[in-house]
Amino acid sequence: MSFDFNKDINKKVHFIGIGGISMSGLAAVLLNNGFKVSGSDSKESEITEKLKTEGAEIYIGHKRENIKDVDLVVYTAAIPSDNPELLEAKKQNIDLMDRAEFLGLIMKGHKYNVAVAGTHGKTTCTSMLSHVTLKANLDPTILVGGNLDVINGNFKIGKSEYFLTEACEYKESFLKFYPYVGIILNIDADHLDYYKDINHIKSTFEKFSNIIPTDGYLIGYCEDEKVNEVLEKAKCNTLSYGINQGDVRATNISFNTNGCATFTVTKDDKELFSVSLSTTGRHNILNALSTICVGLIFNIPYEAIIEGLKECKGAHKRFEHKGELNGATIIDDYAHHPVEIKATLNTAQLIPHNKIYTVFQPHTYTRTKTLFEEFTECFFDTDELILMDIYAAREKDTGLVSSDELGNALRNKGVNCINVHSHNEAAEYLKDMISENDLVLTVGAGDVVKVADLLLK
Repeated sequence: MSFDFNKDINKKVHFIGIGGISMSGLAAVLLNNGFKVSGSDSKESEITEKLKTEGAEIYIGHKRENIKDVDLVVYTAAIPSDNPELLEAKKQNIDLMDRAEFLGLIMKGHKYNVAVAGTHGKTTCTSMLSHVTLKANLDPTILVGGNLDVINGNFKIGKSEYFLTEACEYKESFLKFYPYVGIILNIDADHLDYYKDINHIKSTFEKFSNIIPTDGYLIGYCEDEKVNEVLEKAKCNTLSYGINQGDVRATNISFNTNGCATFTVTKDDKELFSVSLSTTGRHNILNALSTICVGLIFNIPYEAIIEGLKECKGAHKRFEHKGELNGATIIDDYAHHPVEIKATLNTAQLIPHNKIYTVFQPHTYTRTKTLFEEFTECFFDTDELILMDIYAAREKDTGLVSSDELGNALRNKGVNCINVHSHNEAAEYLKDMISENDLVLTVGAGDVVKVADLLLK
């Protein structure tokens, strides 16, 4: 269907899963433009309360009765086909649109769309871009996959032609976007409940590069072999980055005691400026370089890039400092893929510490099963692993795999690992173990942060 933001102002749009990080931003864009908005979610949250204060009708729980006088229903790829609101919309012949297509329509109304793609790092990169473009007074519209203090949430409605958003590859959804600048941070095996293999994933990123106009730009991390192959085939302008290779590089790298890097930025081997980050870890040098590439394309003053990156502490749940207990520091991180877990533990190693305790909650049965071997290889940098049950998310437990199986495999590899079956059990175990200068990491994309909250209570 077509949806015109100028002509359809009197229409009412309903969002199934309105409390989600991405859906709530879209709802806010509509509210800001004067549309009537309703939406449902499984539970109340800060996000649903914020939308309610801005004029949205919010329903807790998915029921067919929630579809009242609605002209369009927007849903996500995670909504099951038997959702009662989806079924009711079909019964009433109400127009349906998935989240990615709807976001693409919103992007159409802007000229300088920046779409941040890649298997890992999208939220942190978008957070850095937010800080830099705000510092440069570009007044962008921002949709970010986490809560960011500088915009007091996960979205900001700007009045300019600039639009920043994450571009998730799940079910090829980012192919419905309209990027002027596309970023590919990395390409790894993930979402294997949809993709056949890594070649299927890479070919989808190639399709992503092909939707960028010829006068637009593809930015990519060229030390990732698969990203480099996409860069070489791109039909638009390209700008590569890396530490040892690339048009834009980081040299003279050093780290402070918090694990934050300072480095010199070069372009075509010419020194431009130096930056100091407030985000931790070597992987965030790469996120910063991709942000710097956008800054160079948009001719953002160096000072705005330097100050924006310095002020960016990342979104919540990205190596987020939660507090202290018994002299130990508690940190929460969103890592849920083996590559991300390795990066998180590598970052922890940069910080002076006694012992590292990692509480990990695997996310989805299909990811745990398809990357099982990789999960047994990514925890060698922790002194002890407290392994929780698998967080089902959009899936059901069919007996495909269990955390107990993963725990046995990890112990066979020599990892000091115990299995626990509740947040309380994890917290009770840790509270008597941790001491001065230890690091406790709660890691995962589910609700593992509750362990940190219990410890701090």
